[in-house]
Amino acid sequence: MVQIPAMRAVVDVLRSEGVDTIFGCPGAAILPFYAALQGSGIEHLIVRHEEGATHMADGWARTTGNVGVAVGTSGPAGTNMITGLYTAIADSIPIICITGQAVSTKLHQEAFQAVDIVDIAKPVTKWAVQVKEAAQAPWIFREAFRIARSGRPGPVLIDLPLDVQKEIIEWDSGIDAPLPVPAVEPHLPRVERALDMLLAAERPLLLSGGGVITGGAHEELVELAEYLQIPVQVTLMGKGSIDEDHALYSGMAGIQTSQRYGNASFLESDLVLALGARFGDRHTGTLDVYRGERKFIHVDIEPTQIGKVFQPDLGIVSDTRRFLRALLDAAKRRGAGREAGTWVSRIQELRATLTRREDFDSAPIKAPRVYKEINEVFDADTYFVTAIGLYQIWGGQHQKASLPRHYQICGQAGPLGWEIPAAIGVKKALKATEPDAEVVGIVGDYSFQYMVEELAVAAQYNVPYVLIMLNNEYLGLIRQAEIPFDMNFEVDIHYDEFGSDNVKIMEAYGCSGRRVLDPAQIRETLEWARKQAQATSRPVLVEIMIEREANTPHGPSIDAVKEFEPLPGEPAA
Repeated sequence: MVQIPAMRAVVDVLRSEGVDTIFGCPGAAILPFYAALQGSGIEHLIVRHEEGATHMADGWARTTGNVGVAVGTSGPAGTNMITGLYTAIADSIPIICITGQAVSTKLHQEAFQAVDIVDIAKPVTKWAVQVKEAAQAPWIFREAFRIARSGRPGPVLIDLPLDVQKEIIEWDSGIDAPLPVPAVEPHLPRVERALDMLLAAERPLLLSGGGVITGGAHEELVELAEYLQIPVQVTLMGKGSIDEDHALYSGMAGIQTSQRYGNASFLESDLVLALGARFGDRHTGTLDVYRGERKFIHVDIEPTQIGKVFQPDLGIVSDTRRFLRALLDAAKRRGAGREAGTWVSRIQELRATLTRREDFDSAPIKAPRVYKEINEVFDADTYFVTAIGLYQIWGGQHQKASLPRHYQICGQAGPLGWEIPAAIGVKKALKATEPDAEVVGIVGDYSFQYMVEELAVAAQYNVPYVLIMLNNEYLGLIRQAEIPFDMNFEVDIHYDEFGSDNVKIMEAYGCSGRRVLDPAQIRETLEWARKQAQATSRPVLVEIMIEREANTPHGPSIDAVKEFEPLPGEPAA
């Protein structure tokens, strides 16, 4: 057997698992790993903060469907990664965080930057482990990839003591390969029961969650919907699993990210087949209203998800793609294909009538107008990255998605600033397959400030994308607030009448941007930004000043969503 450095074996494993890009921040306790990375063919981007590395790996993983990798050194580098691990486990995203660690013999002596990162990370990972013997290293990494991909995907943390990294082991990469991921097949009697229930229902809906996208089941979803003529709704994490212009698309239900016709069609349904969905509280709202008299079938690859929020009428443990394929096969054996009936006609009637207004021409700009322009300027092949706040709610209500993995959103954890590093990960994920694909990040003014330093990474490595900021002057409100004590220090953020001068901040990072005050200027500025990003190979900001007192339609339950704007043909609520 060949003798090689343990970290070279680890890097060989990473490469064979399909990793072509790593995001990280070097430090003394992780240098042997970095030495092995040199000349490996794996690209490495040096980040400005370890949390940013995790979000870049997250964006890369969401786009490729593979396992993203982030690296940090010991101590605070690992603790800085916890938010990214939480984000990944909340949204079922497979990433591996690698941390350096003090030498093994000093861990019990409170050595410099020797923190028990394994115990800290356990609540927000599928597996957190420290490599104690160098010979275990390649096997632990193989297992980490298997765990990250298996069942409900999620993150893993691997801690590498410095002395372990330096050892030589026996390892032959030429006779090694990734560990197999077990398939989760549906129990066929339950598939038949699900088909019985679907065919007996008068107003059934398919509810497509994030599991449809992570399971690669979008084609089967549409095929089943068309064969049985069943309308399809999506959750926030399921956006893009069906083209929102499809005749069977019936919107999103929920108390925040929803359409009026989505809520209405859900309330009229009598059966819901939920595929890879968690029944999150922002989707369900008040459970007694959400459940009503309708029946539920819940399909999930993770057994403990079924019954977690409420007990369904039928639970099925399965990979979504394998379940949908089995259901299609069963339906075709029975010759159960149908033509569109009165229920589909009703859905199309609701879609045509229960809409929200977007064609506002007033200034300050109203947020729905921004999304109208986004939908019209960017095509279906554009990759969007967006996060948490009012703009997440507006995006769910107004932005269209047509393709899987093209609408990336941190749906559950919602860390501020996620979009700037995640967009870098998305763009790097496309370098081999779609190098010219457009990536667009949508941010708020406060979220932009939170991880703005990662713009330096995009500038350094020539990563172009467009950032669209919906600025409701939140920072301006903070700046103008009366401070009850003296603040005798200087800040290096420029301010103007709207709060931070975000265009100047972009310029400070070697990027560019423009501010929009008039809705008539939105489209031409977006077109400029697209060309500017391509010409400069750097991020470009379009800062759109929206009304300060803007709010979003939402409520405590899906039948009590308050509309803040006049609806077509109706007075304001």
